[in-house]
Amino acid sequence: QVQLVESGGGLVEAGGSLRLSCAASGRTFSTYGMGWFRQAPGNEREFVAGIRWSGDNPSYADSVKGRFTISVENAKNTVYLQMNSLKPEDTAVYYCAAGPLMWNYYIRTEARLYDYWGQGTQVTVSS
Repeated sequence: QVQLVESGGGLVEAGGSLRLSCAASGRTFSTYGMGWFRQAPGNEREFVAGIRWSGDNPSYADSVKGRFTISVENAKNTVYLQMNSLKPEDTAVYYCAAGPLMWNYYIRTEARLYDYWGQGTQVTVSS
């Protein structure tokens, strides 16, 4: 049984920060990448950031580059998303996901290619 459990969402003012956590359990993820996605009402689920469990080669959506940082803590099987300089347009439900790497290296950005998903955590940024 694979489980991904997110935490850390909440309400924050524009310009503020939040850190999301995703605790993974149930299988070995060495051949998987970990991604953060988000979905706002009426929008499709979109890629935010992704990383390998080795911690190298993180990927980011253009809309969050320079503001968000993804990282891993292997000892805890946990992936983090540090979100700084938050904007109202960052408001969404944020999901953690695990999916196979492309060529065992590259993070995939399409949500449909991810196999496992967390329940989501709400992030609301007020203006």
